[in-house]
Amino acid sequence: MKTGADKKILFIDCQLAGISGDKVVAALLDLGAGQEKVLNAIRETAKHVQGCDRIDVTVEEVSRCGFRAKQITITTKEKRQHRTGLELISATIDSAKALNLSLEAQSFAGKAIRTLVETEARLHGESVKNVHLHEAGSADTVADIIGTAAALDDLRIFWDSRVYSSPVAVGGGLFQFSHGTTVSPAPATLEILKEHRFIVFGGPLDSELSTPTGVSILTSLTDNSLDYLPSMRPETVGYGAGDRQFDTVPNILRIIMGRTPDLTEDNVILMETNLDDVTGETIGYASERLLAAGAKDVSITPIFGKKGRPSWVISIIADQKDTETLSDILTSETGTLGLRMLPSHRMILTRKNMKVEGEISGNRITVNVKIAKDRSGKITNLKPEYDDVRELALRLERPFREIHDEVTELARKKLGLK
Repeated sequence: MKTGADKKILFIDCQLAGISGDKVVAALLDLGAGQEKVLNAIRETAKHVQGCDRIDVTVEEVSRCGFRAKQITITTKEKRQHRTGLELISATIDSAKALNLSLEAQSFAGKAIRTLVETEARLHGESVKNVHLHEAGSADTVADIIGTAAALDDLRIFWDSRVYSSPVAVGGGLFQFSHGTTVSPAPATLEILKEHRFIVFGGPLDSELSTPTGVSILTSLTDNSLDYLPSMRPETVGYGAGDRQFDTVPNILRIIMGRTPDLTEDNVILMETNLDDVTGETIGYASERLLAAGAKDVSITPIFGKKGRPSWVISIIADQKDTETLSDILTSETGTLGLRMLPSHRMILTRKNMKVEGEISGNRITVNVKIAKDRSGKITNLKPEYDDVRELALRLERPFREIHDEVTELARKKLGLK
């Protein structure tokens, strides 16, 4: 969760034509990253990649299915195309250090190349030191990662920013690579996305749309794969084009940069199950146990189920860490055979509890009050805790609504609110 001042949001939209290293760099340049700084960083990587004499790089404006985008072309002059995993890791880390990238950018570059190399090693049953990489072993793999790191550094994304991703389009069909014929997504691409629990889908083209380098970069920037755009105020949009032309789909990666709105960001899990064979008392008791075990909220919705049977939907909002405990409670108390787990991104006001002391009907009282604030710190709402108001109403033998109104007014005066 992020609170406080305005935060940058970077949304990497790869649901149209997937993601690759060159498209990431191109989109970041289109977003406003310093072109000379990024291109020089890419060229400098040649000094640290064994067997690479030179790296040439150009940027141009292109059109993909009528949409304008930037395309970056990286050409390497190499004596060898295949390198060990350890050589690639060393080349990337040495390049980032020599370029004096920020520590955060260096950390990102190291994480991205290790993600790629360790996945390839695991798939081939080799150690990181001994695994020989073919397509991924070219110098342009290092160039893509360093170019991305330099661009993100220039845009100051590593400070006070949140990065999100759309679901990843992986394409489909067969394609040729160094070991023969394989199916899209490539084994390394699928393994990386699986390990990081990203949302993927096939298509929309019969082609390899997402590459191992692209998804290594993506999963090293964020673990938030969202179905939709997060709440944000868009400010800049960058479009990065791939080198292939498709007839029906623009081969473009879109990256959106903006700011958070006046609310606080929060990622939760929405847990749901349908019930048609339990009593109301059972559902009520289960709800009490779920709330006591850490559920943020529990709601019950009446529905008509199969064959017109009266049924209920139990919906639970919870933190990821609490889902296993809450699932156990839900299944044991209701007998449900399964439940839905839906990652959900929400925007909420910053909240805190405070004790308010004062006098009501000649009695000294202390009541807990929940206060909501916007990002500027302004109080936008307050609400006395139900249990405290209920206890006072019973003790003073007065209506609940009267005590609630008097405590609310007392709290507003204490906080200097009109």
